[in-house]
Amino acid sequence: MTNEGIRDRAAGALMGAWIGDALGLGPHWYYDLDELRRDYGPWITGYTAPRPGRYHDGMKAGQSSQSGFILELTARSLAERGDYDEADFCRRMDEELFPLLNGQPANGPGGYTSQSIREAWRRRVEQKRPWGETAGHADTTEAIERTLAIAVRYALDPGRLAETVSRNAALTQSDDLVLSLTVAYCAVLAQLVRGSALDAHLSDTLMDLVKKNVLPFHAVTRDGLKPPRPGDPDPPRAGRFASPDALLSPSYIARAAADPDIRIEPAWKVSLVYGMPCAIYHMLPAAYYLAARFRDDFESAVLHALNGGGQNQVRAILAGTLVGAQVGLSGIPQRFIDGLERGGELRTLALELAAQAAEPTEL
Repeated sequence: MTNEGIRDRAAGALMGAWIGDALGLGPHWYYDLDELRRDYGPWITGYTAPRPGRYHDGMKAGQSSQSGFILELTARSLAERGDYDEADFCRRMDEELFPLLNGQPANGPGGYTSQSIREAWRRRVEQKRPWGETAGHADTTEAIERTLAIAVRYALDPGRLAETVSRNAALTQSDDLVLSLTVAYCAVLAQLVRGSALDAHLSDTLMDLVKKNVLPFHAVTRDGLKPPRPGDPDPPRAGRFASPDALLSPSYIARAAADPDIRIEPAWKVSLVYGMPCAIYHMLPAAYYLAARFRDDFESAVLHALNGGGQNQVRAILAGTLVGAQVGLSGIPQRFIDGLERGGELRTLALELAAQAAEPTEL
């Protein structure tokens, strides 16, 4: 686990997210795959502009959506402060994002504002509530789309990662299941930045961290998911989140991706297997599958995520992040960086945050 390798993988994760976001800008939210193929051809290979009247109308190929905007805001706060500074993050949301919104979906940076951000805007701007009273019930992935930067920053400190990701995610998400899935994804990402593979053994590593009370998940089983014995304390490992199952799913899905008797062909049909809608429980399994199947092939992972339709932007963000963390910045084809608006600037930011991530966290 060299510093150079961590920096490369950390920067690859961040760039993978921005690339996935911009790839999804044009063909976002086509639930009719025949319509998607009519508008963009049989296979989308790069950045495209939205069609008139569609989501993100008026944006150009290679630009970021609001997800990319907020991810950059989060990454800049981390990089400039050198740490997670919640007051600074909230100030940036108040000053840099919320003045650009009006509470409507088809508005704001990137041409569209998601449900949880609209709800936070209403509570904060219209109702004048303090941060901490701004979360809503959306069961979507907006928190992951920004906290992945926090996961990169604290990849070497999983306990600090869980604490800071939980706090930041809770600013916009009130559902405990969504929060647990968000923390689990970020814990997976951290292990990939550290050099692990998304495979059948990754969940064992994560469960070891639960056993050591590093990750805040409740568990009653012993090692290897064996049942508790008479006299064992209840619970032996208590945590904020009711179950560690969110940490087990990635390895089960990785096993399926590696099993020759289980094939999703072509791989873009993962969207039909796990679901095309926006909810987090549709998005995460598809992203884990693509990231496990194409762990050393960034292009295949993001393009199959993209061509599956539905909420393909998030699918591409989440898969692009996980594969970017496995191949590193050095393993991302240069054309994806060249075609990304402000790609050089975002790359510099990714490398700056990655350099901080490679150093042990000081508490």
